[in-house]
Amino acid sequence: MTDATTTPARGSTARLALTSAVAAGVEWYDFFVYGTAAALVFPYIFFSPDLSPLVAQLAAFSTFAVGFIARPLGGVVFGHFGDLYGRKATLVAALMIMGVSTVFVGLLPTYASIGMWAPLMLIALRFAQGFAVGGQWGAAALIAIENAPEGRKGLFGSFVQIGVPAGVILANVAFIVSFRLMDQAAFEAWGWRIPFLLSVVVVGLALYVHTRMQESREFVAAAARRALAAPSQTPRRSPILEVIVTSWRRILLAGGAFIASNACFYVIITWVISYGTTELGLSRELMLMGVMFGSLCMIPALLLVAAASDRFGRYGLFRLGCVTTGLWSFAFFPLLETGGPIAIGAAIAIALCFVAMMYGPQAALFAELFSTEVRYSGASLGYQVGVLLGGGFAPMIATALFAASQNSMAVAGYMATTCVVSLICVSWLHAHRQASDVALGAVAEAERG
Repeated sequence: MTDATTTPARGSTARLALTSAVAAGVEWYDFFVYGTAAALVFPYIFFSPDLSPLVAQLAAFSTFAVGFIARPLGGVVFGHFGDLYGRKATLVAALMIMGVSTVFVGLLPTYASIGMWAPLMLIALRFAQGFAVGGQWGAAALIAIENAPEGRKGLFGSFVQIGVPAGVILANVAFIVSFRLMDQAAFEAWGWRIPFLLSVVVVGLALYVHTRMQESREFVAAAARRALAAPSQTPRRSPILEVIVTSWRRILLAGGAFIASNACFYVIITWVISYGTTELGLSRELMLMGVMFGSLCMIPALLLVAAASDRFGRYGLFRLGCVTTGLWSFAFFPLLETGGPIAIGAAIAIALCFVAMMYGPQAALFAELFSTEVRYSGASLGYQVGVLLGGGFAPMIATALFAASQNSMAVAGYMATTCVVSLICVSWLHAHRQASDVALGAVAEAERG
């Protein structure tokens, strides 16, 4: 007889992981297509032509940051309902919100048509994107991890992490194809809308997940245990409040651990496009191809590092990623500034592979910090705190630092500083986790005695 808590009702575990990866990829496509547009076209079409190029670029990146401000709220709301009612329903809701809001960005009138209403509507839709992606990561990651075979949670968690570079590749492909099919005037008039309108596919994916994807087995098992242990009418305490009260240190340390990979990633894939085209005089296609090549290299790196974390441990690899990313940041910009395609591709690819040493094992590392009953809330909140502190303002900070110093080493120093912060936080997190495990072991030993 087959138990729903041990065997998937529909399809294999591998298919569940693949579906989570696809869901993450298309959701991140929607999120990153906005970042690419913010670097290349939004400063000219959604803001007053009276603004200087620098101010317009900062304004465009500020709307990009709005999505990151919304992500913790999404993590709280989706985490609460995901811990109470399941991961699948929240993933479907997140995909629907993301798909609809991104399509609406592609339909927005420009500043020339409706004035200040254009950036205000853009901000509102970006907020909806951030809210959706704040809930998506936890749902997709936990469906993969909580259905993973024993000893392979790191590897299965990385299937969701590869959605990030996959989304970058898809977003850049969409823009490169648009560039090739039309001239600059046509692209700025209407061509930029195409990558946003293509996200209607996300709505279809949401319907597929709703009808075909199975709920997390560990969530189903935890719900069954609760039903046996307590009367059905007893209400559960709010998962988000419970995890904040009991594990707020872990949440903050997890967020701090994520600052470096997030901030460095967005400097590498978003800010450098603007830097390369406006400051170095390089073509948009060259910079986008460099980001695409680096993202392509990042995918196998994520899988390899995550699989290695299942065997050798997550914290050591994470710390090594902090160190190597921080050091490489000082070689990253000199390579970019050569202007050579090979040097640009190598700079971005190596940087993203070092970031992968942090990001690859992260999903499993965060999931293992919390019990099943509050895992969605805890992992999502830690993740989104790191996003808010690290990624959301990274392009703006990089733009301001370069404008003030006229030296890319100032941006490299910023990247390295975030790596030091994350190195400290992940080391404290590891020590805190070890102390908790020792305490739990002592309690278990006393109970056996």
